[in-house]
This record gives sequence, structure tokens and C-alpha cells, in this order.
Amino acid sequence: MAFISAHQWTKYRDYVLIIPNQYFENLYELPDEVGGKIHSLSRRSVLAKKAVYRCDGVSTRQHNEPAGNQDVWHYHLHVFYRYEQDNLYTGRYTLLPPCGPGRICHSPA
Repeated sequence: MAFISAHQWTKYRDYVLIIPNQYFENLYELPDEVGGKIHSLSRRSVLAKKAVYRCDGVSTRQHNEPAGNQDVWHYHLHVFYRYEQDNLYTGRYTLLPPCGPGRICHSPA
């Protein structure tokens, strides 16, 4: 499953989280066939975003164990659509405001 994350960097919005339907704590437990499907989905989402929004690049993030900054105890892949000078990591991390049915919401600028 893939969706826009409710947690966002203040200077960067609309990154995608991809999470398998079955529970896996981290990459070590993830079967190869599930990992392949996750990366296939990330590729399709990236190609669609590049075609529509013309992003300049892509970053993916996935953390394992406390020393690897894992703070949510299920496997998931972050897919960031990047733009030149987007300063992704210079903002603070925040929660988006709630959205009503059928609305596309973005955090305040």
C-alpha cells in the first residue's frame, strides 16, 4: 500500500510511504518477493510524479534498528520527490492538519 505521509518536513511536502500489507519489523524480515513489489511500486510512483510534476530527482529512506534511526517498528519505505535546492533536511518534522473527505490537504506554507 502507498499513501501520502501525514508526517511531513515543513519545507517539503507530499512524500510517499510504502508499507506492505503483511507485518515485517524491518528489512531483515522482508521476503525478497515483497521487497521486489515494494520497489516496483516506488518506481511506478516516481515515474508518475516525474511525468506530472517534473521533479529533478528522488530519494528513498528506510531505517532498521535503533542505531539505524528506526523509530516505527514495521517495515516501510519513504519516497521523496526532490527538486534542486529543496533543502529537505533543513526544516522541522511536523504533522499535517486533518483533512476532510475528498479533500487534498497540504501543511501550511
